[in-house]
Amino acid sequence: MDRQTARFHLPGLFEFYDFYAAFLPLYRSHRDYFYDWCEIGSIYGAPADCLWGGGRVGFGEASPQAVAALTREYGIAAHLTFSNSLLRPEHLSDRRCNALCELFARGDAAENGVIVASDLLTAYLKEHYPGLSLISSTTKVLTRWEDLIAELKRPEFRWVVPDFRLNPALERWAALPPELRRKVEFLCNECCRFDCPDRRACYEAVSRKALGEDGPEHVCRAPDAQEGYVFSKAMRNPGFIGLDRIRDVLLPEGYTEFKIEGRSLGSAMLLEFLLYYMIKPDYHLIVREKLYLHASLDLF
Repeated sequence: MDRQTARFHLPGLFEFYDFYAAFLPLYRSHRDYFYDWCEIGSIYGAPADCLWGGGRVGFGEASPQAVAALTREYGIAAHLTFSNSLLRPEHLSDRRCNALCELFARGDAAENGVIVASDLLTAYLKEHYPGLSLISSTTKVLTRWEDLIAELKRPEFRWVVPDFRLNPALERWAALPPELRRKVEFLCNECCRFDCPDRRACYEAVSRKALGEDGPEHVCRAPDAQEGYVFSKAMRNPGFIGLDRIRDVLLPEGYTEFKIEGRSLGSAMLLEFLLYYMIKPDYHLIVREKLYLHASLDLF
């Protein structure tokens, strides 16, 4: 079997533009710092106040033209996070979101795409922007295995991001047919409590907020919600997919796509994710120093 390469899909396309403008030159010029079995598959995100946005409330202020130029320069795919689950037909004509699709659909070598939760938007994008790959969002909260299989079999999706609560189903993943394994994009580092009953309501609240509509505010009921995201806590989550499982189990089984969450967490946390998943331990301090001391980058 040919050696597999893990492709990491990283957060903050618009949200962490300044970080990536400093990090990507390092990624290109010092590949010896990085594990030789991994690469960046895409960077995903959405601008602030984006009607089609979902999953997390976007806060990215970077110019779309600058973002497109940066990803094009480094040959990295851009994935627009348009995972609003509450879209109606009148929302499809939104000029800003269509302009973003037009910009990123222009013949780049990288496989640009859109992360979607709405079947309405999926059909619209397939018709109007066939050059953009479609990724089925984890915000669909498909927690039943048979629902995931049905989603993986849908031909319109290039990749499908399962609900993280299916991650521990080791025997089922090992038995999945190879043609479906290639479409799985695992969410690796979710911190949400494993037995959360409100995940769909949480995402719907974000979708309503993106649409500017009134509705019930979602208040997380997890006992430790006030702590926010803690990476060490995420590592203890039953759905966590760590470095060893990726390298030693999933890659040999033919799974190559791995999503790192974190659009709302800040660039210092993003750096910790990159250090853990992609960068050799001997180079952690060197990479930290190069980015902490970067003149134009404020990590905190």
